[in-house]
Amino acid sequence: MAAMNTADLTRRLENLIRFGTVAEVDPAKPRCRMKTGGLVTAWLPCFTLRAGEDRTWDPPSIGEQGIVFSPSGDPATGAVLVGLNSDAFPAPDNDPSRHRRTYRDGAVIEYDTATHTLRATLPGGGKVDIVAPGGVTILGDVTITGLVTVSEDVVAAGISLVQHVHGGVLSGGATTGGPQ
Repeated sequence: MAAMNTADLTRRLENLIRFGTVAEVDPAKPRCRMKTGGLVTAWLPCFTLRAGEDRTWDPPSIGEQGIVFSPSGDPATGAVLVGLNSDAFPAPDNDPSRHRRTYRDGAVIEYDTATHTLRATLPGGGKVDIVAPGGVTILGDVTITGLVTVSEDVVAAGISLVQHVHGGVLSGGATTGGPQ
């Protein structure tokens, strides 16, 4: 095996760990290219929180700071770890009691350990869809401000809003009194 020259060893050492910014993203692969110094890397895999039976999807943003780890010193064989705050993408909060996730459209999901409050704030026109074939259980008081639309029925204390009847009323054009 031929010995490496000093210049090649120095270059490989400098390339083991390089800071840079995301230059391009290919979400279909998923891969990204990093700009680091005068170099733009090949398409490299990006670390994610989970990539096994349980998986996460959170692609990097162009301009986001990160680190290229190249175990052999060759950036073409590296992997990218993104998530370094910068002037372009500052931290979304500075309160140590809050865990906050801010999205590009302005949506915010946060949990505050000091106030024990979980909050989701969506931008204008934002919607929440919960798909739970086994049902949804809410334990606690519920306050709803705004219109409630139900496609089938509402049952309160065993009384169906759709199926219930009022006794002591004559059929025809008469109406019942108000709720008691």
